[in-house]
Amino acid sequence: MYERQLAAWGRGAAGGRALPDPEAEPARIARYFAGLTPAQRAGLAERYPLVVGNLPGAPLALRYRANRLAIEDARREERGRMRDERLSPAGRHEAGRRMHRLESMLRPERRFLAFDPTGRGRAAEVFGDLERAARISLVVPGADTELLTFERTRGRHTAPSGMARALYRQERVQRPGALRTAVIAWADYDAPDGLTMSAAIAAPAAAGAERLAEAVRALPGRVPVALFCHSYGSVVCGVAAPRLPGRITDIAVTGSPGMRAEDVNGLRTGARVWALRAEGDWIREVPHLAIGPLGHGADPAAPEFGAHVLSAAGSEGHSGYYEPGTESLRNLARVGAGEVEEVTCAPGAPSCAPFTRCAREGRARERPA
Repeated sequence: MYERQLAAWGRGAAGGRALPDPEAEPARIARYFAGLTPAQRAGLAERYPLVVGNLPGAPLALRYRANRLAIEDARREERGRMRDERLSPAGRHEAGRRMHRLESMLRPERRFLAFDPTGRGRAAEVFGDLERAARISLVVPGADTELLTFERTRGRHTAPSGMARALYRQERVQRPGALRTAVIAWADYDAPDGLTMSAAIAAPAAAGAERLAEAVRALPGRVPVALFCHSYGSVVCGVAAPRLPGRITDIAVTGSPGMRAEDVNGLRTGARVWALRAEGDWIREVPHLAIGPLGHGADPAAPEFGAHVLSAAGSEGHSGYYEPGTESLRNLARVGAGEVEEVTCAPGAPSCAPFTRCAREGRARERPA
């Protein structure tokens, strides 16, 4: 579907001018749309929703509108597949699951910065006012991320949409009324299947890193941006780190298998690097090594890596870092809100010592009763 629209876009025009190359710099695309009338912009969104909705540089409101149209189109297609007798019962059941997920994504309050139903599907959802935000947080999820797992009814805060929503709400708690923030659930890369070898190699991360760097460069304004990277998403962030713009102030990783670097210096970034790992996270048992394309390198939560290791108190398992009420979520929100002097450290984390208040409070809060 996307490829068909992209091909048609290449032959199209608006206002007597050929449509811009989707690979052009966001600033150039922004100038093109600025030269169109509202009716012409709306017409492009209706004819090419998958292109406009995923076009860095296009007006945000137009992208939100285009992606809603694209989701409506995808829902209609899945509804038809549910009744298609040429499909197996399992295929029709899968179509039904996708149709219900797409219906949820069409709730009036939801806004999507990116959407593509091709294959397992990709999406990026926005919480808050992205254009007026004073700080932006971007959540990069890990393996097994697709349209069907973009949100969950059970364990909602383990899915990308729920993680970002929880972070957004907690950031508002951190600075009520004093700081306007926006959070993006960025599941706009082809994440590996966690049950296959693809989750143990760097190739999916390399492709995801390119998309992540492009997405960050296309964000509106010049306000600070923090990345929150979970599990395999931390591999994506690690590979992307050297090519990210200077507005990235912080990179926080949770449950990381590695960042394809031996230490913080190997990331070649000026951003502060934070790491959280829950006591019961099985990722601690994964060998932290990299041999050619296999493995993801050193443990970001190890003292020798050089990251600021934060308390994950209250978090359970590999995917509980964004659960409301946990110290892990509070610490992530403090980073996102720019209140790094308020974070609490993991017990005995010397790499967190530069933040003196952090080190003091971390020891006090983690002391057994």
